[in-house]
Amino acid sequence: MISPSDLLGGVGLAVPAAGMGRRMGGARKPFLRMAGEPLLVHALRPFLALPEVTAVVVAMAPDDVEAPPPWLMEMDPRIRVVAGGETRLESVGNALDALPPELPILAVHDAARPMISGAVIRACIDRARTGVGVVAGWPVVDTLKEVDEKGRIVATPDRSRFWRAQTPQVFPAGILREAYKRAREVDLGATDDAALVAWIGGEVQMVKADPWNLKVTHPQDLALAETLLRELPR
Repeated sequence: MISPSDLLGGVGLAVPAAGMGRRMGGARKPFLRMAGEPLLVHALRPFLALPEVTAVVVAMAPDDVEAPPPWLMEMDPRIRVVAGGETRLESVGNALDALPPELPILAVHDAARPMISGAVIRACIDRARTGVGVVAGWPVVDTLKEVDEKGRIVATPDRSRFWRAQTPQVFPAGILREAYKRAREVDLGATDDAALVAWIGGEVQMVKADPWNLKVTHPQDLALAETLLRELPR
């Protein structure tokens, strides 16, 4: 059993940023400008403001690893880059491999989530130090409908039990590394890290984040995020 004292110490951050941005017209989302700065800068800055975050590894496309953007490498000495893969599993796995093995807590955050706050990050880290995995998220407010292959409604689930999963997702290092080890052995597909940890039997809890902690996926999202950045405190 993990003791809380075993989870005191530094936090490592893995950031998958190697995607091709197909829904963004092929643009590399981490490099897109929002309020004059790349999305990746906005995504990293709240983590870098926390002294307990001692190492950050960004998994990028191979071309970007060969010539990393100066604005990233000059941002903070805690940052290093590694080559990502064709899937999120590969990219996050490569980033985790590059983080110092002695760190007791590991976090994963999407490069295209520029609106994360330091308060949410700290809440997730504090919960993970109790020995459980943590997902930042927000309760679903829309009515949900389950449909069949023809688009016909077959069920209306109770939305009170559903949350929208966001990032960061934060875990005791041992269970996250074990989950990735096993998933890579069988090339398991998963859309987030919590699914992998739950797959090997780990407990994962939700931490309430912010509804505006959006992931920039479509061109319209970038304009929305820029508006939110002007209007909301970080």
